[in-house]
Amino acid sequence: MRFLFMTAPPVFPVFEPVRLSDREIIQDRLSRYRPETSELTFTNLYIWQPYFGLKWSLLDDCLVILSQKNEREFFFPPVGNHNRASLVGDLFQWQKKRGKVPRIERADERLVRELSGAPFEISQVRNYFDYLYRTRDLMTLEGRRYHAKRNHINKIQRTMSFTYEPITAGEIRECMKALKKWCDHRKCRENPVMKAECKAVHKALFNFESLQLTGGLVRVSGAVAAFSLGEMLNEDTAVIHVEKADPEIPQMFTVMNQQFCEHAWSQTAFINREQDVGEPGLRKAKESYFPFRLVEKYSIQEIREGNPS
Repeated sequence: MRFLFMTAPPVFPVFEPVRLSDREIIQDRLSRYRPETSELTFTNLYIWQPYFGLKWSLLDDCLVILSQKNEREFFFPPVGNHNRASLVGDLFQWQKKRGKVPRIERADERLVRELSGAPFEISQVRNYFDYLYRTRDLMTLEGRRYHAKRNHINKIQRTMSFTYEPITAGEIRECMKALKKWCDHRKCRENPVMKAECKAVHKALFNFESLQLTGGLVRVSGAVAAFSLGEMLNEDTAVIHVEKADPEIPQMFTVMNQQFCEHAWSQTAFINREQDVGEPGLRKAKESYFPFRLVEKYSIQEIREGNPS
């Protein structure tokens, strides 16, 4: 068992990297906010911390997340009940004084509404919209539009037998082995983004219990053929952070999705399966499940000179 010792939280303008020991204080603020966007979970902030250079601080008791990678810098939407229009102005002034371009990325609709009438340039960023589905749709795959998905599962059932299991600490090593097979097949070492994703998933698996994640796996012939990790995003929505499957069994992603929803999330109303980051194949796959709606996200900047809109 690892013991996590909390220290005094950083206060703006001091920022500290997101660490596992920060989970309680950060997750408490995120939970009270009841987010709809997948970025606003401690798990995502923690496992992607190295890639995005994520740091955190408190300003007027609001949680402030800063991404600093190379010379690029932006804030995630501040989380709290403070007057966020004034707070965003303070954050932008701090960036300008340091010679940075003031910017917030992955902002949710709630923040955009709060900034209505304020001197900010706000634009939608489609690549980062989250896909929100009815849990029942993903569990049952009922209706003509899911006919192909049901066929995928039926094909697996005709050619091989599979079993579903919840993930416990005892299965983590097997899941890491399955992850390595997926990463080797995708040549993750040759692609910086894929390499970062592989490291993030490994970090989630390694800290599975400390992050209090829910996981499920599917076995074929005794071996782990797929696994998935998620957690509650808000009171009626689960968010799926990770889903990996044996690249030699194409239909296994469909099986894993359906089984995880059925066994782990049947009591939820919705499932958030995160964004497609503009990747055409991923967008096609996510759209093929007919989302209930897309959770919109925005980029926020100061209005530039000569642009009154």
